[in-house]
Amino acid sequence: MLTGLISGAAIGAALGLLFAPKKGSETRKKITETGDSYLKDAKGKMNEFSDSINEKAEALKSKGKENFSKAEKKINQAKAEINEMRSR
Repeated sequence: MLTGLISGAAIGAALGLLFAPKKGSETRKKITETGDSYLKDAKGKMNEFSDSINEKAEALKSKGKENFSKAEKKINQAKAEINEMRSR
């Protein structure tokens, strides 16, 4: 969706510049500058998105390890209780 929005904005801006009453060289320069600007913004947004996903994945991984550790501890406690019951 983000890619479509950025692409639409870039196409709209390019079309607006093409129909503007300026010299061709000025228009081409402006289109290049605008395209570069949109590309830079898109790359920045993608990097932010990627960083966000990585942070969430790391948090999920950490939470999973924590839950596994808790489960392992409870299993060991249960085994100890079973061994204690057997020894009686």
